[in-house]
Amino acid sequence: MNDTREPALQTYRQAISVPFEYPVCFTRDLFHLDNSLLSDTVNRLKEDRRHRAAVYIDSGVAEAFPGLSADILNYFESRPKVLSLAAPPRIIPGGEPAKNGWRHVHAIIEQVGRLHLDRQSYVIGVGGGAVLDMVGFAAAIIHRGLRLIRVPTTTLAQNDAGIGVKNGINDRGQKNAIGVFAPPFAVLNDYRFLSTLSFDHWIGGVAEAFKVAIIKDAEFFDYLLDHAKGLRNRASGPMERAVHRCAELHLDHIRTHGDPFEFGSARPLDFGHWSAHKLESMSGYAIGHGHAVSVGICLDSYVAMRRGLISHGELDRILNGFSACGLSIWTDRLERKKTNGRLEVLDGIEEFREHLGGELTLTLPDGIGRKIEVHDMDPAVVEEGIAYLKSFVPREMTDE
Repeated sequence: MNDTREPALQTYRQAISVPFEYPVCFTRDLFHLDNSLLSDTVNRLKEDRRHRAAVYIDSGVAEAFPGLSADILNYFESRPKVLSLAAPPRIIPGGEPAKNGWRHVHAIIEQVGRLHLDRQSYVIGVGGGAVLDMVGFAAAIIHRGLRLIRVPTTTLAQNDAGIGVKNGINDRGQKNAIGVFAPPFAVLNDYRFLSTLSFDHWIGGVAEAFKVAIIKDAEFFDYLLDHAKGLRNRASGPMERAVHRCAELHLDHIRTHGDPFEFGSARPLDFGHWSAHKLESMSGYAIGHGHAVSVGICLDSYVAMRRGLISHGELDRILNGFSACGLSIWTDRLERKKTNGRLEVLDGIEEFREHLGGELTLTLPDGIGRKIEVHDMDPAVVEEGIAYLKSFVPREMTDE
């Protein structure tokens, strides 16, 4: 007689925990022969061997520092017991459009393969956030992950984009549609790279500083307001302070808030980003990330004011602060409408929800220095906010 009973359900519940640790360092003249930080970082696990590495340099950085490749070659040659450069540094296109699609990622993967780098070898990316995203993504997926060292060269990369655990590229018209969570082996911030930045790249990272200040640190917000003119005038001291504190707040959040790989739907560090990402893609990435984020934060701050979360005076302080630094609070793309009459930027809300997964969750300020999560965005209030930003007349601010 055949036994037709269903087999008993058997489940083995697997749970693993993988610790991640990586240093984020601040220095000057990283590739100077007297600066041991890079070699010490590569050898921080005390492995008794020469460490092979491939270096990729943002084309904009290579242009601003024409001797950089030679400096890197000399640095590696000066430490033959520890370092081995697998090939001369390779210059790759920088800027957000370079992240569109797989072309440059494939090129990096092919070269790393030809060089026979293994999982204990290093890929070193020197550049802005777009280059670090591409290089990091390629390093994360070849051999299921090589050791990545990021050397961010813009304010935004040093205080935000280059210090976290995300890597990715743009695809199908959406920012960061393809990517992975893969912590770097280390992040080495060299303040010297900031000195030659264009103004847009110099000031862009200040938008991210305002972002974390508004939702996490009222004292830092006051600092940014007090030093707005200095930041706009390229004062190195205030900028280095702003970069360092912003990076610190980002790293503290990633480490202590229990969701570094964003399994949940809340993403506080993307305050203002639902519209920012959409504005970037609408502009074909002619609008830089920092300026798009500043517009997005201003728009969401208006929404927060209408919800009674911040006062009208606090909203105006935010807008005046952005304007005094030289950041955008308005773009005419906010008014662009689709054939059905709906504002195109509103499509960013659903795209943002899809990117996060689950219920729409947006972060808004709840007073300066605190945050709250909300789960809806009223299109009519967004339209009001767009009109308010367009009509806003900033007032002059002075340093104390």
